[in-house]
Amino acid sequence: MTERDPDHVPDPTERELAILKVLWAEGEASVRRVYEVLREELPIVQNTVQAFLRTMEQKGLVSHRTEGRTFLYRPTTQRQPTSERLVSGLLDRVFDGAVDELVESALSVKAPTPEELRRLKELVERAERGDDSGDTGTDP
Repeated sequence: MTERDPDHVPDPTERELAILKVLWAEGEASVRRVYEVLREELPIVQNTVQAFLRTMEQKGLVSHRTEGRTFLYRPTTQRQPTSERLVSGLLDRVFDGAVDELVESALSVKAPTPEELRRLKELVERAERGDDSGDTGTDP
């Protein structure tokens, strides 16, 4: 299956997003592999992961191929457009489009690391220059 247009894929739920993060990191993975990664962080069982992946496939969030008797799942959209769509929705719904309020709220929830502060400064400088290329020479 080819990558889907992100405008035609529903926003993932919190658990679906956790599964997508595994798939984005792995490229593709079996139910068992997704479960093995998630169980380190979440109280979840393998059958639940399997049910989520089936639902996610029906919603168009993932697709699969068969290798022997194993289904290998892969995301149908990339991380960046999905993240941007989710942040855009949050920005509009919660902060009425106010970027400064979104950033202030994020900083009040979690103190940034020195590396994150450096990156934030680069992003502000780039925004001030009107440079929207997104390339700062680092991998976020």
